[in-house]
Amino acid sequence: MYQTVIIGGGPSGSMAAVAASQLNDKVLLIEKKKGLGRKLKISGGGRCNVTNRLPYEEIIKNIPGNGKFLYSPFSTFDNESIIDFFESRGVKLKEEDHGRMFPVSNKAQDVVDTLTQTIQQQHVEVMEETQVNSVIYEDNIFKLTLDNSKVISAHTVVIATGGNSVPQTGSTGDGYKFAERLGHTITELFPTEVPITSAEPFIKDNRLKGLSLKNIKLSVLKKNGKPRVTHRMDMIFTHFGISGPAALRCSQFVYKEQKYQKKQVVHMSLDVLPDINEEELRHKLKKLVDKSPNKAIKNSLHGLVEERYLLFMLEQAGILNDITGHHISNEQLRNLAQHLKNFTFEVNGTLPLDKAFVTGGGIHLKELNPKTMMSKLLPGLFFSGEVLDIHGYTGGYNITSALVTGYVAGRNAGQFTH
Repeated sequence: MYQTVIIGGGPSGSMAAVAASQLNDKVLLIEKKKGLGRKLKISGGGRCNVTNRLPYEEIIKNIPGNGKFLYSPFSTFDNESIIDFFESRGVKLKEEDHGRMFPVSNKAQDVVDTLTQTIQQQHVEVMEETQVNSVIYEDNIFKLTLDNSKVISAHTVVIATGGNSVPQTGSTGDGYKFAERLGHTITELFPTEVPITSAEPFIKDNRLKGLSLKNIKLSVLKKNGKPRVTHRMDMIFTHFGISGPAALRCSQFVYKEQKYQKKQVVHMSLDVLPDINEEELRHKLKKLVDKSPNKAIKNSLHGLVEERYLLFMLEQAGILNDITGHHISNEQLRNLAQHLKNFTFEVNGTLPLDKAFVTGGGIHLKELNPKTMMSKLLPGLFFSGEVLDIHGYTGGYNITSALVTGYVAGRNAGQFTH
C-alpha cells in the first residue's frame, strides 16, 4: 500500500516524486519506457532549457494556453525555486537570451541525473518499463492494474503522463484515458510549437527551401486582414511550408484561425525588414538604385536581404531582376517596398500532433484546484505537466510549467489524507 503513486517519469512526474517523498517514504514512480526524463534529454537541442528567469508576467505571456492558471502554483514553487533546486545540487545554470536558463555544462543529462539521484536518495521506488493499464477508485483507495496483471493500491495518484507530442519518449496520451474514466473532461487536443504547411506554388517548387531569414516579423492574419498574432524571430522555408522559432510560435494560431473561420486556408504575412516602415524603405530603395543607376536592380540592392529572397521579391513585385536603375519606376519601387514589408501568403494547416513539440489542450483546468493540483471531482487524484490544458512557447516555459505543477501536485499528494 503506497501513499502516492506517480504515473509518468518525465520532468513533471520526476519532480512530483521528489516533492512527494520529502514527507513520505511510501512513494512509487512508474515509467513505461526505460529510463526517466526522456523528453528532458532531448529538450533545448540536448542542452535542456530547464526554466526561464523572466518575471512572472512575462512567463505567463509566453504561455498563451492558460498560463494565468500558474499564478497560484507559483506561490508554492516557481522559476527561481527550479534554479535553486538544481544549483543547490551542483548543477550550475547560466542565463541566455530571453531569460532562458541552461546548465553551464550544456548537458541535459546533468539535469536528468540530478532528478534521478534525488529520487534515489529519498527512497522513491521506481518501476521502469512498466505500463499502467487502468486506474480505478473504490472505498477511498486507488487501484492501478499494471501490464503484468499486478494490482497496486495507493491513497493518492499523480497523473503526469505528458501529452500526445514526441510519442517516441512515451507520451502517447495514456493520462487522458485514465482521467476520462475517473470522470474528468479533456479539452480538444491539437499540435502547438509545430511547423506550418502551405500549398503555395513557391513552396511546392522548392525554390525557397532551406532559406533561413533572421529577425523577421511573421503574423497570422484574421479574416479582416489584421494580425491575430505577430512574432519577431527567425524562420526557415521548408519543402512543406515554414518552420523555425517564429513559425512554431504562430502555429497554434493557424490552428485556431482555421477552427474559428471554418476555413481551409489562413493568410500569414511576412515582414523581412521590421526596423523601418514602408515609406522609409521606399526612400532607401530609391537611394540605393540612384547610387548606381547603370547596375541591374538585383546588384544595386545586393545585401538588403538574403539574395534568394530578393530575387523572389522582385519577381513577386513584377520587376525583372536585370532591369537597371535608369529604367525602374517609382511605382515599381513602391510595390517592392510593400512586398518586402508585407508579403502575404496562404497556409493550410500544420504538421500533425506527433510532429509537434507541445500538445495543446488536455485536462480541463476548471476541474482542478490550482493551489494543490488536486481534482475537484475526486479527492486524492492529482494532475501535473503536459497532460493539463496548459501550453507555452519554446524557451523554457513548458518545462517550467511541468516542474512547477509537478512539485505542487507531488507535495500535496504526499501529505493528503482522506
